[in-house]
Amino acid sequence: MSGQSAAKRRLPDLRTRLINPVLGKEFTLRMRTSRSMWALLFYLTAIGILAFGFMYIFRMDHGLGAASFDPGRSRTMFLFISLAQLGLIAFMTPGLTAGVVSGEREKQTLNLLLTTQQSSTSIILSKLVSSLGFMTLLVISTMPVFSIVFLYGGISPGQVGTVFAFYLFTMLSFGSFGVLFSTLMKRTMLSVITSYGLTLFMYGGTAFLYLILNLMIVNSVASQPNPPGYYNWTGFLMGLNPAAALISIFEPDLSRSIFRVAWSGSSSAAEAPIELWQEYFLVYSVLTVIAVLLSIRHIRPVLKRKRKKAAGQG
Repeated sequence: MSGQSAAKRRLPDLRTRLINPVLGKEFTLRMRTSRSMWALLFYLTAIGILAFGFMYIFRMDHGLGAASFDPGRSRTMFLFISLAQLGLIAFMTPGLTAGVVSGEREKQTLNLLLTTQQSSTSIILSKLVSSLGFMTLLVISTMPVFSIVFLYGGISPGQVGTVFAFYLFTMLSFGSFGVLFSTLMKRTMLSVITSYGLTLFMYGGTAFLYLILNLMIVNSVASQPNPPGYYNWTGFLMGLNPAAALISIFEPDLSRSIFRVAWSGSSSAAEAPIELWQEYFLVYSVLTVIAVLLSIRHIRPVLKRKRKKAAGQG
């Protein structure tokens, strides 16, 4: 009996250490509202429509009035669903994280939160984890849709796990950017606009800059009598693009083609200086850490300035 009572006492202690009051409150507010249910329904409906729409478009007619899906396209279908979900993550993550601190400031509850025993690190990480927790629930709920690919083969469970790990890392990175903008900016609307602007640039702006700069380099190389090697530095721009990084995990030739200048004398056999997904993880890991540290530093800017002034006068 004493052993059972001791175990019961340890369980609440462990739960208290893992889930602080801020995190528990955020989880309760996010998971028990009707908006969460409708968001989950919308998300699964969108993924399901895209998956079955792909199968309908690429069905094969055998001439007898019956059509079936070609199993050889299962890999293409997997990449299509993966990219579609990545786009939905880019659409929803800034909206979930860009108002976590500025929203408290607008409701005039941030000062009250800062007077509690919770540290700045605990507050920022709790806000980030609670936002990403709901997004993780949305992503995991799409596993049955991804399981459709296993009916036709061509994709291993390890590859699916790799894609979901990529999703979690991307959510963490762009979620930290949203929390940073929410901490630095006083208005939620401005924070949301900035977060979506950064996301749009990383997805579309990097690809657009790559195409423009690559075209300029190709034109300059083609006019030279002795063109240089295949190497193209603009490929590093595509390493910042989440969609390109995701595709490069399953298509290694993409990295080589991105870093290769497309002219007739270039060498297509040369290796890329770095895989796109490797650059993506390295750069965004550093940016994520910086964003979280800046959020922790600036959530109490007024108090820190007063301390500095008092230290200077003393």
